[in-house]
Amino acid sequence: MSAPLAINYESIFRHAPVGMCVSQQRVIQACNDALANMFGYQTNELVGQSFRVLYPTLDEFERTGARIVPIMSAKGYYSDERIMKRGNQELFWCHVSGRSLTHDDPHAVGIWTFEDLSAKRPVTAELTPREREIAALLVEGKTSKLIARQVGLSPRTVEMHRAKLMRKFSAATSSELVHRLVGVAG
Repeated sequence: MSAPLAINYESIFRHAPVGMCVSQQRVIQACNDALANMFGYQTNELVGQSFRVLYPTLDEFERTGARIVPIMSAKGYYSDERIMKRGNQELFWCHVSGRSLTHDDPHAVGIWTFEDLSAKRPVTAELTPREREIAALLVEGKTSKLIARQVGLSPRTVEMHRAKLMRKFSAATSSELVHRLVGVAG
């Protein structure tokens, strides 16, 4: 019988097959090579940076941060798919999951994973920041009424953005739009 293998957690973090980071108040404290490579940076370029550099706009960074708080406070973790920005300004779909280590302050200290979805789901249309936000929530299966409540808009305004998305993606139905957003031929 062989001795149990010593587990080197730092090595696991560094070589994980998905992008990983530890954050404090939405500032990257440590990240692995997979995260840096995904976003087109060197690891040392991201350490000490706000998550803001990974978002297409400041508004999207702020709205996402605000949306995360009540969900993390209730569940202790958060997960979604959203459009993020590489260092070269290219936009791409990314699956993001995180867990707060401080229940009463979700942004205090967090552990986050990022998975690049661009191979399965390319960004194929020029979208406004609000359209990107609504597209991400539609992909989650949320209704216009629920999206409106979550992002602080009227259901009619959400429907207007959904109609614009349907035109941009040449989708005849909401179901077809979601299929196109997730990269499934519709």
